[in-house]
Amino acid sequence: MTGPDAEWQLLNNGPLVGTITVDDAGMPWQRGRFLPAPAFSQFKPWLDTILEADEFERFDEAYDRIEGALTLVSSTGPVVDFFLHIDQNRACFRWDSGPPTGYRSS
Repeated sequence: MTGPDAEWQLLNNGPLVGTITVDDAGMPWQRGRFLPAPAFSQFKPWLDTILEADEFERFDEAYDRIEGALTLVSSTGPVVDFFLHIDQNRACFRWDSGPPTGYRSS
């Protein structure tokens, strides 16, 4: 779990997309203030689709794009899998520090 005031970064292969400052730390969901960087405008439509999707297929397609383009990074490094909602200046997310989804050990 992460503590209050922990800062997380949302990145796109390096460039900063936004910063989340946690103000409600709980498991499994963390909530906090979202401060967008200029690059956020490119990804905002995808995240809006997540909030507005009334069909699983639309949601799933939007989230596939997000997972392929964005990385969520804690103070200890990037997390493997995450689920993220951003609504205006608020973010809600959860993550998994285990192997990526679909990972198969030999």
